[in-house]
Amino acid sequence: MKNIVYETMYILRPDLNDEQVDQEIEKYQGFIKENSGELSETQHRGKRRLAYEIDRFREGIYIQMNYTNGGAAVASMERAMRLSENVIRYLTVKQEVPEVTEESDAPDPADAV
Repeated sequence: MKNIVYETMYILRPDLNDEQVDQEIEKYQGFIKENSGELSETQHRGKRRLAYEIDRFREGIYIQMNYTNGGAAVASMERAMRLSENVIRYLTVKQEVPEVTEESDAPDPADAV
């Protein structure tokens, strides 16, 4: 069985203050939690220069969220991001991670020769 891990990276407008950034982070974390997702990590990567201008912005505030069991949350969260004036870009990546079993961790007796 494979575990599915999601990673959502989004870029907020650079002119938001710290309180507004925290509100946006909490809002999108709420989408995950409401839909039985489990947040494993949220990284506030800070303000960085963009590779190219987006909506007349040359910088953006990068946020990365890693979570599992978020399949139901992704569509509604991305819709909210699309409609939000504070999010200038977003991307969600779905990865299948093979589940580690005890059998696969044990050394193979045939290799002991």
